[in-house]
Amino acid sequence: MRRRADGRRVLRLVGAALIITGASAIIWAIVVWQWQDPFTDVYTAYQQHKLASRYKKRLATYRLPVLHATATAKPSVAVEERHIALAARRYRATLTAGEPVGRIKVHRLGLNAILVAGTDHDSLTKGPGWDRSTFLPGESQLVYIAGHRTTYSAPFAHIDSLRPGDLVTIEVPYGTFTYAVRSHRVVPADDLSQLESHGREVVALQACHPRFFATHRYIAYAVPVRVVPRRGRPYTFGSGRL
Repeated sequence: MRRRADGRRVLRLVGAALIITGASAIIWAIVVWQWQDPFTDVYTAYQQHKLASRYKKRLATYRLPVLHATATAKPSVAVEERHIALAARRYRATLTAGEPVGRIKVHRLGLNAILVAGTDHDSLTKGPGWDRSTFLPGESQLVYIAGHRTTYSAPFAHIDSLRPGDLVTIEVPYGTFTYAVRSHRVVPADDLSQLESHGREVVALQACHPRFFATHRYIAYAVPVRVVPRRGRPYTFGSGRL
């Protein structure tokens, strides 16, 4: 009888443990779904703080390249664009994985973060990452940026909430670039053709889809609408379409 009683007691304890574990898992999933993983968020917040400090120093020492010696006080938009493109190419050549590129802001996502160079695992634990095989703002090519949806501050947790007209702002040492969301698509995770540039300036924001899975990628595309050079006159773009 004692053995039976002990057996029932063990079963009750195991059952209770399983119920508690299951309930905890459900609560944890709800927390992550609604907000984000709090443990990895602490790590990313720390890394963002360090990156912000490094980027501040980079801004303080940054010098724009000289386009030509005869540049006028009020250059044309075409001259401004050439100057920006030169600055972007030279800045891109200095960037290494895990280092700060600039700052990205997306009001719809509540995002205001340092943009990190690289989309490898380590880089993305620090914040949204710029794919180093693509280009930087001002080069008239593809600017590809990836971010997590549930961990490491989850910068793109609600990327699927972006709507046409939502603004994406990228600040880099040579200027501030504003883009407007135009469209999106969902592609298989192994579709590397999305990293190909097609000779026009487009920002692509990418995250895993659906949340908690990595079978597909959700990509939101935004086209340039305004540029504010570090020095020079702001200028605007026409309403581009993808």
